[in-house]
Amino acid sequence: MTILIHFQQPYYRNFKAYYSQHVREHLRSEYPALVSYTRFVELIPSVLPAMCLYLRVRFGQGTGIAFIDSTPLPVCRNQRIGRHRVFAGMATRGKSNLGWFYGFKRHLIVNDQEELLRAIASYWERTFRR
Repeated sequence: MTILIHFQQPYYRNFKAYYSQHVREHLRSEYPALVSYTRFVELIPSVLPAMCLYLRVRFGQGTGIAFIDSTPLPVCRNQRIGRHRVFAGMATRGKSNLGWFYGFKRHLIVNDQEELLRAIASYWERTFRR
């Protein structure tokens, strides 16, 4: 879980390069039982519940002022929508200022102290307008 959290630093954009170049070379002393990249990728789904719990614990408290931002999370290119099966029935079409997407929308809500209050992945049709 620590390796996955540390990967979010802005130095690497590719997880395979991060794992093989940084973790295996520079962090071997911190992780003596380091597994291969392929095995690590297989183990990632088992960490998801712990990651969600960690995120939940790190949420801040509401202060009365909140900011929300949404970002599209496309699951495939528009040309492949008909063949896409992983999120079939869950992902939907939507439009953002970048154009049409097939996928989800990520909403992040932060308070005025830049603490994360909520992180939501929703379908395109869902809206938070009141």
